[in-house]
Amino acid sequence: MRIIIYTGKGGVGKTSMAAATAVKMAKQGKRTLIISTDAAHSLGDSLDMRIGPEPVPISENLWGQEVNSLRETEKNWGMVQDWLTAMLDKAKLTDITTEEMIVFPGMEELFSLLQIKEQAQSGHYDAVVVDCAPTGETLRLLSYPNVFNWWLEKIFPTERKLIKLVRPVAKFVNNMELPSDDVLDGIERLARNLEEMQRIVLDPEMTSVRIVLNPEKMVLAEAKRSFTYLNLFGFNTDAIIVNRVLPDEAGEGYFAYWRNLQKKYEEEIVMNFQPLPILKAPMMQKEVIGLPILEELADIVFKDQDPSAICYRGRTEMIREVNGEMLLELMIPFVEKADLDLTQTGDELTVDTGAYKRKVILPRPLIGRQVAGAKFAEDRLIIRFGERNTAGKE
Repeated sequence: MRIIIYTGKGGVGKTSMAAATAVKMAKQGKRTLIISTDAAHSLGDSLDMRIGPEPVPISENLWGQEVNSLRETEKNWGMVQDWLTAMLDKAKLTDITTEEMIVFPGMEELFSLLQIKEQAQSGHYDAVVVDCAPTGETLRLLSYPNVFNWWLEKIFPTERKLIKLVRPVAKFVNNMELPSDDVLDGIERLARNLEEMQRIVLDPEMTSVRIVLNPEKMVLAEAKRSFTYLNLFGFNTDAIIVNRVLPDEAGEGYFAYWRNLQKKYEEEIVMNFQPLPILKAPMMQKEVIGLPILEELADIVFKDQDPSAICYRGRTEMIREVNGEMLLELMIPFVEKADLDLTQTGDELTVDTGAYKRKVILPRPLIGRQVAGAKFAEDRLIIRFGERNTAGKE
């Protein structure tokens, strides 16, 4: 199974690149699903055909799907939603739209991402190509399972035990109906599914993220931030795709300024992202709509290369021992030292880069050890750990 996630700033052409990749892979004989998890779907427009919330055949070996976020919310959150609605009714909060209160921000999009797991594990496909929402939203959602898993592990067992103790003698507490076992099971099942989805998308042998950008200043800045956060959360970015590159013949006349500016940013892209492969997609002579032009685009970008291949393998996290000390290295490019903050709580580290925080659960060799020091150099945060505190572990 191969999963390729395309992301990038809105409007850079990631849907076209995702669709072109899927078309080429299907032509190679791989059973391929192209799936859009973006709330503002444009995949059907790119393929020039109507597709829906379930996979539909597009051509030989190729299926398409535009996930219906409302339907996914009902499937994953419906039982909890019903309980929360009843609880709000009991509290006489009828003057507030309850639907807006019981689905937390970002949850609908998060439930859409669960389709990646479901389709990858269905056995129907050799590859799943994902057209994600614009970068910032995608990164925020892909980090959600960390929060859910922490909540489930730290709070849920205690909460569940208390409810089981109270329910035999009280159905209501403070006039609020206690959640049933079915509701609690639904919450636990959701958290486990999110955890499994994260395991799949963090597996570098299965999943790659590809950043699509245009050779423009603001788009490049966004792509650099995206690459930072993808590394921070441990995703394997295996290629950068520079889209809508003007041809050399545009270097004269009206487009001369724009071609020269693009060349400047192309050089900057290579300098910033090497050794990642930099693939280029030209500004096509006609609209990129429909299978023939998508196939043509893919042939130009990938040439003889297999688009399903892992283009680059780079470790973003490493544990090693140096002079008797245990070191944890995290790759965090494009960040200033002053923007980094590191805190430890038990066997959890929190790495704060400003806009994003990542909670790192210490791997087994570091459990019970306290941070002894840290330094940031050459895009790597190197954290030193002291001796294991066996007494504290007990």
